[in-house]
Amino acid sequence: MAHDHLTITASILYFGTPVALLSTENEDASFNLAPMSSAWALGQVIVLGLGTDSQTAHNLAVRPDLVINLPDPAQWAAVERLAPLTGREPVPARKQDTFRFEAAKFEAAGLRPEPSDVVRPPRVAECPIQIEARAARVQPDVTGAFQMIEAHVVRVHADPRIVVPGTQHIDPAAWSPLIYNFRHYFRLGPELGHTFRSETVSARVSARGA
Repeated sequence: MAHDHLTITASILYFGTPVALLSTENEDASFNLAPMSSAWALGQVIVLGLGTDSQTAHNLAVRPDLVINLPDPAQWAAVERLAPLTGREPVPARKQDTFRFEAAKFEAAGLRPEPSDVVRPPRVAECPIQIEARAARVQPDVTGAFQMIEAHVVRVHADPRIVVPGTQHIDPAAWSPLIYNFRHYFRLGPELGHTFRSETVSARVSARGA
């Protein structure tokens, strides 16, 4: 049954996007860790949207190494502990009413760094998926309020419990990203089906028969 739609002016458009924790290198060779929820993948490139005055954007403009860590839904509280923190000092004027400076981001979140293989910033040990990458292009968006980062993936690490045995595939039945849905945290619901291009359906069947 059709319904009339309301015309609204939405203050945010985070319509169910995955949360990522970005680890980057600061000027003094320490490391920053920041949550974000504006990312999408195109092949081996991940496009990130970051506030222009964020420490992460500042770091990537001059030190391109980063790790895109994907937490699972159970880690939402650790993500939220990072949410009101910034690695910029002094705190940018726009953030002074709601954010505070924190240098020790891993400790503040209760998360553990572990060395990366290829890039300088560490991975988040607790995150089931960790993507080492390098920012290949950093440029402002059309409004000037955000930086658009095109990050080239150089290595992917996955918890073996979410990989289809004997394959290179993440098992979508075993993995759920942490979803940021209009500033609320959610997990995925039950699977509804799969696209005809899915490679994991047959891989799971083969793994069970092996």
